[in-house]
Amino acid sequence: MNDAATKIIAVTGATGAQGGSLIRAILAHPDGGFSARAITRDPNSDKAKALAGLGVQVVQADLDDEASLAAAFAGAYGAFCVTNFWEHFSPAKENEQAANMARAAKEAGVAHVIWSTLEDVRDFVPLADDRMPTINGQYKVPHFDGKGESNHYFSDAGLPVTFLNTSFYWENMIYFGMGPKRGEDGVLAITFPIGDAKLAGIAAGDIGGCAYGIFSRADTIGQTIGIAGGHLTGGDMAAGLTKALGEQVNYHAVSPDLYRSFGFPAAEELGNMFQFNAEFSDEYCAARPLDGTRALNPGLHTYEQWLEENLASIPVE
Repeated sequence: MNDAATKIIAVTGATGAQGGSLIRAILAHPDGGFSARAITRDPNSDKAKALAGLGVQVVQADLDDEASLAAAFAGAYGAFCVTNFWEHFSPAKENEQAANMARAAKEAGVAHVIWSTLEDVRDFVPLADDRMPTINGQYKVPHFDGKGESNHYFSDAGLPVTFLNTSFYWENMIYFGMGPKRGEDGVLAITFPIGDAKLAGIAAGDIGGCAYGIFSRADTIGQTIGIAGGHLTGGDMAAGLTKALGEQVNYHAVSPDLYRSFGFPAAEELGNMFQFNAEFSDEYCAARPLDGTRALNPGLHTYEQWLEENLASIPVE
C-alpha cells in the first residue's frame, strides 16, 4: 500500500467516522497518488485489524502523547487531524490534543495538514450574551468552541493547514437518538429546536471524500473550507423520512429552552448548538456551499441518497 510512488497521508481517528472515511476514500483511488497510514491508540482492535487487512499501514500513537504523534507523522506528506469530544466531553482536552498534533506535524515537516474543526460560537454569541446559557462558565457550545479556539495552534506553528469545517451528521439519527419517535397518537415525529431554519448536514462517510479532495489540491492550503451535503429544514428532513419509510413523519419544532430541558446527556449543549445553527443559519450554510462540497467530493450523497442507504439502521421508536 505504501510505496515510493505514493504520498502518505497520516490519519488520526482512523477507526472513527471521519478518519475512517478518509482512509476509504484513499483506498477507493488506488491511482490517486496517496496511501493511508492509520493512526490509532490500539492497533489490536478489530477495526484496526480490518484496516491492516486491507493493506493499510497501521501505526500506534495517542493524541495525548506528542512524541508518539511525531513518530507517526514522520515521513508523511499529509496529516489529517481530528479529535473526538464525545469520548471525554472536555474542550480543554481537545485544546491539548490539537496542540500536540500541531507541534508533531511541525516537527515531522508535513507538507499539508487538515484540521477538522468548527466555529467558536462565542465569536457569534459572547459569553455575556444571555440568549443561550453559558456552560461550565466558559463555553456556549463546548464541542464547537473547543475546536474553534484550537485553530490557532496550527496557524501559530506556521503549518501548511486547511481548516475543514464539518456539518451536522445525518448519522445522528442512527447513533445520537435523533431519529423518528412515535408519539402518544401513534404518529412518528422528529424534534429539533431550529424553527423553520435550514440546517447544514452531511453523511459522515462523505467527509473523508472531501478531505481527499482537499489533499489533492495544494491551493486549499491556508483556506477555511466548509462542507455539507444538504441545507435542510426540519420539515425537509421529516418529508424525506416520510417518503423513505412509507409512513408519515412529522416535524416538531420546539424552543431551544424546551430542548435544553429534555434531560438527556448533553441536552443543554445540543440545545445551544441548534439555537446557534438556527439563529445564524444563513451564514452557517453559506460557509458550507453544496456546489463547493461536491467539487471536492463528486460522490457526495444527498439526504435522500443517504436515507436510501441507511434507512434500515435508523431506529424507529
